[in-house]
Amino acid sequence: MNKIIISFTFFFMCVLIPGILRAAPEQDDIKQVFAEISAKIRDSHPRVFINETMISDLKRRATERVNREHFQKTKDRIDELMKQELIVFSDFDITDGTKGKDHEYGFFASDAALLYLVTGNKGYLDFTKKILERLGQYYAARNERNRNIHWRAYSRITALSAFDWIYNDLTDSERTEIGKPLLHTINTMVFLDGRKAAPRENRGDYKSGFYGNPVLAWYAGLVFYKTGIDDQTAEKLLKTGFEDHWKLLAHRKQVAGDDGGSATAVMEYNIQAYPWAEFNFFHSVKSATGIDISQRWTSPLDLLYYTEWNWLPGNRHVGYGDVDHISNKLPLRHMYAHLMQINHFYGESLEIRPVMDWILGKVKRYSSDDIPFLRYIVDYYPEISKQTKDELPGLPSSMRFENMGQIFMRSGSGPNDTYAAFSTGGIITAHKHFDNNNFVIYRNGFRALDSGTRPEPGQHLTHYYCRTVAHNCITIRMPGEEFPEYWGGPASSETPLPLPNDGGQRERLGSAVVGYSQNEQYVYIASDATKSYHKDKAQTVLRQFVFIQPDVFVVFDKVVSKSADYPKTWLLHTASEPTFINDNEFQEISQGGTLFCRTVFPTAAKATKIGGPDRQFWSDGRNWPLPLLTPKDWNYRPNSPGRYTNLTTKPLLGQWRVEVAPEKPSLKDSFLHLIQVGDKDLKEMIASKAKDQGDKKGVAFDYAGKNYEILFNDDDTVGGHIRITHGGVSLLDEAFTSEVEHQESIFKIR
Repeated sequence: MNKIIISFTFFFMCVLIPGILRAAPEQDDIKQVFAEISAKIRDSHPRVFINETMISDLKRRATERVNREHFQKTKDRIDELMKQELIVFSDFDITDGTKGKDHEYGFFASDAALLYLVTGNKGYLDFTKKILERLGQYYAARNERNRNIHWRAYSRITALSAFDWIYNDLTDSERTEIGKPLLHTINTMVFLDGRKAAPRENRGDYKSGFYGNPVLAWYAGLVFYKTGIDDQTAEKLLKTGFEDHWKLLAHRKQVAGDDGGSATAVMEYNIQAYPWAEFNFFHSVKSATGIDISQRWTSPLDLLYYTEWNWLPGNRHVGYGDVDHISNKLPLRHMYAHLMQINHFYGESLEIRPVMDWILGKVKRYSSDDIPFLRYIVDYYPEISKQTKDELPGLPSSMRFENMGQIFMRSGSGPNDTYAAFSTGGIITAHKHFDNNNFVIYRNGFRALDSGTRPEPGQHLTHYYCRTVAHNCITIRMPGEEFPEYWGGPASSETPLPLPNDGGQRERLGSAVVGYSQNEQYVYIASDATKSYHKDKAQTVLRQFVFIQPDVFVVFDKVVSKSADYPKTWLLHTASEPTFINDNEFQEISQGGTLFCRTVFPTAAKATKIGGPDRQFWSDGRNWPLPLLTPKDWNYRPNSPGRYTNLTTKPLLGQWRVEVAPEKPSLKDSFLHLIQVGDKDLKEMIASKAKDQGDKKGVAFDYAGKNYEILFNDDDTVGGHIRITHGGVSLLDEAFTSEVEHQESIFKIR
């Protein structure tokens, strides 16, 4: 694939910081980079997100059509608040500040300060001072009580920004009286000076989404740097914050690799809160120093390409990792804002417009963002002719995101195309399940899916949802095996129980791609997941997966256990109850689509259907139901009491599965399944014939006017062979090999 070369201001960056920005990120001397960049921090205020040269543009954007309504609502809200004689914190003693609204005063502070910058009205200046003074007291009291402010630190970033924006209009005594409490309470939140971590306090580091308390170091340090209020504390915060952000950018570059991705493969996180850490840092560095580091770090573009491959019809995604399987809707609340930021930093690259426009045509602008004032710092996305087409041409049939540990496949990008995802490899464990070699298939709805959901807390999450049994994988049950913990715990209504022995994996990493190729005819994947299982029970767990365009899949599993007495089971989860057509074939119909699945090998196998009332989430001899959450539970959601009830209305929880097991115990078993998907008009499955050649097993079938013969090595080697003919004429005749095709994102910048 061709790389897209984006012409930016890199030359000027290299002039500003000789040598450092020319180096590869992994070679950076962070201390030297910090010294060079901190030396360029402007002495004047404002300097955090906004500086004096930006105020005229800020005023212009506030009156533009796209922002006029938002600005007026901001003004109305602050005008109403200013009528109150006192600022009252109504949830002062609440254990988890995330469940209250007191943190919002940080946003109100930046709203009032923004109004002052735009209008010059001194009333907004006085109100900003009033809020900030009370916030300093509130933060101190919460620290003393060992209580968090909010899971996310955005309201404190905005409070710090508000102080910076009005700094020039404060007296020396006001700067100290208002600023010192802010600086010291934030310092406590960052370094836990004088207290321990609070309940539900987000301490996530640079390898996470980085939107908890540690992110505050950079912003507090930048605001108070060389103000004379407490220069030693400010410089410590500034240095720590810069180094953490530089490590974050390097980490995200590493995990994206040359394919694309983010710090997690879970869409619930990576297109919501995660990008703000980068955008906020880019903005604040540039406003404070004039240096545009975004041109050095292009992880937002890596995420954009990865997001496009995750996109299913109806704005859905495959449901990978720690996400609710209520609807599998893409969490698009922030996507418009993220596109605005990408346009702001990388918009000179016209080559990325087609995908940006394609996504923009599917999302809308929300009334508020996590950092409300950023819409006044970036220009509106250029007017476009929104695409009404669902197709996005020019993509290959498959894309491997090596470090994300996922391979995506598709027959096209329209609403009636077939989509699939395969989990293998990767370097990230954040929010990942024990699901190596899992696959998901989408065609007019979810045909094969991940099951369960994430009630927080609840043993359904820890004992079923994250486990191998909840995925389309292989289990090997070794009696007495004990499994590792997963995050979460029992709900207040539950009696804590030991982890079940589901026969699954114990390592979230441990699989490896040992064969991969893709073309217009088929996609081939070979993945060895042996190391993700207990070493005493698994000798070989190898899955080979073939996607025949556009609607047929062949899945071959070679499984060798350490004992013939360890039962092996092949799993496939469906949205509705499957119907057996005969002993080795079943059908599932739901959501306007159909799945057929046929067991070709073992020839002597037993297929069992599991699900229905009180058996939806069955593992190790019992059901692991969704818990009854009460106000005692930390993530109780009183506004959605039916979220985890009425299971029959939530088919994407995957309340049924089929288990296929050999009739006789053996050290080695080979499973071969033929799967065909289609719309509701697909009435019967293609005919097929098993092929057993001793050291090779496979299947032959006629499909879409062509004859297919697919064979897999059934010895100690990886690979096989595919032959496609039409009317006796060979169209394709080649071997599957252990070679791994290399791919790169089409958006990589060099």
